[in-house]
Amino acid sequence: MSGQEYRSPWGPGWREEAWARLKDQWDLIIVGGGITGAGILGLAAQSSLRSLLLEKGDFASGTSSRSSKLVHGGLRYLKNMHIKLTWESVRERQRLLAAAPGLVEPLGFIYPIYEGDHPSPWIIGIGLGIYTRLSPDAGDYERLDEVDIGMLAPGLKTRGLERGYHYMDAQTDDARLVLRVLHDGLMAGEGRAVALNYVAAVGLVKDGEEVSGVALRDEMTGKTAEARARLVVNATGAWADELRGEVGETGRLRPLRGSHLYFGLDRFPVYQAVAFSHPDDGRPVFVYPWEGVALVGTTDVDHGLPLDAETVISVEEADYLLRAVQAFFPRLGLTKRDVLTTQAGVRPVVDMGKADPSAESREHVAWPERGLLTVTGGKLTTFRLIAVDALKEA
Repeated sequence: MSGQEYRSPWGPGWREEAWARLKDQWDLIIVGGGITGAGILGLAAQSSLRSLLLEKGDFASGTSSRSSKLVHGGLRYLKNMHIKLTWESVRERQRLLAAAPGLVEPLGFIYPIYEGDHPSPWIIGIGLGIYTRLSPDAGDYERLDEVDIGMLAPGLKTRGLERGYHYMDAQTDDARLVLRVLHDGLMAGEGRAVALNYVAAVGLVKDGEEVSGVALRDEMTGKTAEARARLVVNATGAWADELRGEVGETGRLRPLRGSHLYFGLDRFPVYQAVAFSHPDDGRPVFVYPWEGVALVGTTDVDHGLPLDAETVISVEEADYLLRAVQAFFPRLGLTKRDVLTTQAGVRPVVDMGKADPSAESREHVAWPERGLLTVTGGKLTTFRLIAVDALKEA
């Protein structure tokens, strides 16, 4: 801000000022205040577009505050041959580590392999070699022996241990990341960008068949208004069909629930991440330290409940995660009584008809339909690339 006085975009009276500007003519109206919407607002503001972002709850209150908190390339995506997604993700991880130190932090991962595991240790080694070389500045992986693992991951079972690896990824506070991206976008916009929360887009405004704006309701006061733009961007993630239903077909999304358990570090002392395969089905499970607790996740199940209801973990998911912890950290004696709290969120995944939810692609999509651009899918790590593709489509 060289030479200029800093003025917070969320200073006294900011909501009233933002509401008063709804009648402005906008280039973009972005519905959804998660990481996808925030990323689009930030890039639009840097491109000198007049942009209005609307969020019906608090910023990041949906999926973007209920993620696994990982900024990562996704080793399992490489296993599923999603090479482009993995390559993009590791590059974006390195970009975020450089751009936001203190908010995005390196996180070491330990990957133990036991007798009878599939894939075999040498295949995992090849995969890690490819994974780490997708972004050479991230460092290489290391092979660990039983003594190394005992020191780095106390409590992890060593019986049947065949080999172990160590590699680097990263983690973040996902909600804080959203607020940082929003803040930087609003500052870059220099008055051309506005973000307003607790304002619901209750419907689309049309000129004939073309979408020209949105009808709004202030969730705090009940006031209503309309805002108009050259393009409306639907960045509501798993909720995208609510707006899309007014202009086109729905049902192309497959909401998947991802749930986590939180333990105290006194009962579950972990100092870096440990990745292992669930004993029931071989699906990847992680445990890692985050903000003074140990976070265990995640599940990947179809979310058949109403999206407007609070997303919560099921008993079956909690038992599933606890079985994994008990199998790989038996000496800790962890039970349900040790769980401090839980977390569950709904991922917006494009339905490709896979029998296994985990096999669905995490690629993002952009669907333009008569003045409404729906942008959904993707990962927290690649939010900038999602924003780039959205503005290209716009």
